[in-house]
Amino acid sequence: MRNERDLYHALVGLAAQEQIEEFIETALGLIARTSGASKGYLELLDERSSNAEPLRWRVALGCSDSEVEQIQHAISRGIVAAVVATGKPIVTSSAYLDARFRDRGSVQRQRIEAALCVPIGSDPVQGVLYLQDRAQDGPFTDADLLCAQTFAGYVSVFVERLLMRHRAREQSDPTQAHRKSLRLEGFIGRSPAIARVLGQVALVAPLEVNVLFSGPSGTGKTQLARILHENSPRARQPFVELNCAAIPETLIESELFGVMAGAHSTASKRMPGKLDAAEHGSLFLDEVSELSLSAQAKLLQFLQSRQFYPLGSNKPVTADVRVLAATNVDLRDAVKERRFREDLLYRLEVLPISVPSLAERGADIPELVEFFCARACQVHRFAHLTFSPAALRAALTAEWPGNVRQLAHAVEAATIRASGAGALTVEGAHLFPDRSSGVPGPTHLTFQQATREFQQQLLEQALNDTGWHILQTAERLDLGRSHVYNLIRSFGLKAPNRSSA
Repeated sequence: MRNERDLYHALVGLAAQEQIEEFIETALGLIARTSGASKGYLELLDERSSNAEPLRWRVALGCSDSEVEQIQHAISRGIVAAVVATGKPIVTSSAYLDARFRDRGSVQRQRIEAALCVPIGSDPVQGVLYLQDRAQDGPFTDADLLCAQTFAGYVSVFVERLLMRHRAREQSDPTQAHRKSLRLEGFIGRSPAIARVLGQVALVAPLEVNVLFSGPSGTGKTQLARILHENSPRARQPFVELNCAAIPETLIESELFGVMAGAHSTASKRMPGKLDAAEHGSLFLDEVSELSLSAQAKLLQFLQSRQFYPLGSNKPVTADVRVLAATNVDLRDAVKERRFREDLLYRLEVLPISVPSLAERGADIPELVEFFCARACQVHRFAHLTFSPAALRAALTAEWPGNVRQLAHAVEAATIRASGAGALTVEGAHLFPDRSSGVPGPTHLTFQQATREFQQQLLEQALNDTGWHILQTAERLDLGRSHVYNLIRSFGLKAPNRSSA
């Protein structure tokens, strides 16, 4: 009874999970502790997804990579396969000796002893829970089986709720079609603005044309260039990056085109350049506006003839390289100022792609925050942390002039502060410590700080003028009511107490 009570209380907390990945990881850890299993595996699948193949989510506990592979292999053969096929649980004190399974290759290879496996859901089975090797000697008991079945029953209800939300997001996700046609591993964003960019990437990726990415710094132009390369016919060939602003003007030509032996005092042998390294692949020139006019002329020659001259050579070298470029400045202004060749601009922007700022894709901020927070926890080996609703609202209402790059750094710093303080969640004070520390900040405000102060003052004035009537405040500021509520919570504003006298 005590175990059932503890399991029930834990399930109440489990029901609050919003992400499938976090849910199954927490669920598996919970049932493994309750049953005393030292190894576990939980898999969910959604056969009603809009994808051609069922979506699968998997998590393992206490298993090596090879053991996970064996368990996944056993889903089609062995103990797990039997549970999936019949929808009935299986418990055995020694699978290695059990007549039902001892002839299975996976059972023999792993020499599996105590094992318990129950289905999650029915008609159809939504997944399986597999537990192996009790921490204490002896087989899994009838009580363990009952506990696992009870747990699987609750999980089935929660899973259906999460899957329904996932399907709803899929149906309302404008990037979904591109996610099916493009390889987008690790790409975060589902806003209409980013969907338009992915549509352009999908259009140009298979074509042998030069592409120019334009947009503010920190918006992810390099990542999009890599995605374009990985979805092109050159995907198996090199993707070579060169930041034109990071190389001194005197060295940029040798870095790009290579140097022949004896071309200068330090060139004792032939030194290949980035064009050589990118042979048959793609060369990505970041901040291409920083190229010297001399280097621009040589790059133009290569784009026209597919030939270039290494520094110190009078013999042309032919190269099969697709050129991608990026800029955070208006190259047409640079052309007018004679800092950039007009003919090179036309060669580079055969099919230009404009990358939106973070302000133009604000709907992606919650997913980006979640991703960067989880990554920081993994990299720094912190316990799992999430952003509180208030901290997330603070991120949503803040200005991010440095775009995704600035947000990533801010979230990582906030996660480190929260972990160092032993907090269970990342709060707004961790994300913007200067606003709540009570310590005088710098004598000057950043653009972001000044903007937030102005927003707070404007909101407070409108609330006071309308007697804290939210609808009137929203109409006055031309905002949605929900956005006004978010701003109030983000700034920590409180309605004044009014005496009843």
